Order: sequence, then structure tokens, then C-alpha cells
Amino acid sequence: MKDSYKLIVIGGSAGSLQVIFRIFKNIRPGFSIPFLLVLHRNVSYDSALEQLLSFKTSMPVKEIEEKEKIDKGKIYICPADYHVLIENDHSFSLDYSEKINFSRPSIDVVFKSSSEVYKNKLLCILLSGANADGAEGLRYAKEKGSLIIVQDPAEAEVSYMPEQALELTTADHILNSRDIGAFINSLA
Repeated sequence: MKDSYKLIVIGGSAGSLQVIFRIFKNIRPGFSIPFLLVLHRNVSYDSALEQLLSFKTSMPVKEIEEKEKIDKGKIYICPADYHVLIENDHSFSLDYSEKINFSRPSIDVVFKSSSEVYKNKLLCILLSGANADGAEGLRYAKEKGSLIIVQDPAEAEVSYMPEQALELTTADHILNSRDIGAFINSLA
């Protein structure tokens, strides 16, 4: 599986933050595949997510900037209140169009956009959440050949999002948070 994947996208909403911290706390040093985190966050206050996540991992963590190129070994965070698209040159594009599933950034938008570019070199992971954002994006990414992991709804703090995804598409793996981290570590 070494060098099989070029990007890992993790989407989540209500109940996903502690899972993300747990996953990144256990990612081994020197991990080279970049991550893109798509989280539903409140835009009305300055989020300390970048700083909080930096305490859990040795990987560099940063919020995305317009036209920024994706580099190996980094964790990118979608900014609150912007959709994020992946361009063919492996750069980010920020978009302020209408909300999708009451969300901006939309997990669906990122899963679809990244699967257009990375196809079978993409790993999409959907975690806990209270709406259906991400389900359609996973279905689309699966059709493009991407690998799909859904957090086990029985473990999810808010099971609605993973349940909706599993109703719409077939996951390659349904894993608890510990096993998601172990699976990621096995990739590179």
C-alpha cells in the first residue's frame, strides 16, 4: 500500500473533534500523505483548531489559503464559512457559494472535488455528525475509485452522518476511531 494514496480527506461535524484528536495523536512521525480536514465549525468566533491540533501531532497544521499547493506531510484545515475545491494542479480554491446541507464548508463538495482529481489515490473518511453532509460525496468518490472509510455509527457520538453515508453507499471499511488511526498508519 506504500505510496498508494496521495491525499486523505477527513470530514466530520458534531462529535468528531475528539475522534480527530485521537487519530492524529497516534499518527506516526514522518507520515508523508497530506490530510485535509473538513469540519463544520462556527464562524462567529475565532477557532483555535489549528493550535489545538498542533498539540496532538508532530505534523505541520495550517488553515488553507487560496491557491495554496498541497504539500506532503501536512494537515490542512478548511476555513470556516468557505467551500474548498481541489484544482487539477493540486492546489486549493476557496468558494463562498451557498451552503450545502446547511454547511459551508461542505464535506460533499470536498469529497467530490478531491475525487475528481485524485480518483483511486484518495482516501475519504467520514466521522460523527448531525446531518447528511458527506454521504453523497462518499458515494461520488466511491464511483471515482476512492477508498471509503466510515466511522462505526455505534461508536460515533452523533451517529446520523455515518448512518446516512452507509445508507447511500458501501464503505470499504467501517471502523472505530482506534482502527481508523491504525489503518492510516499502515498506508505509508
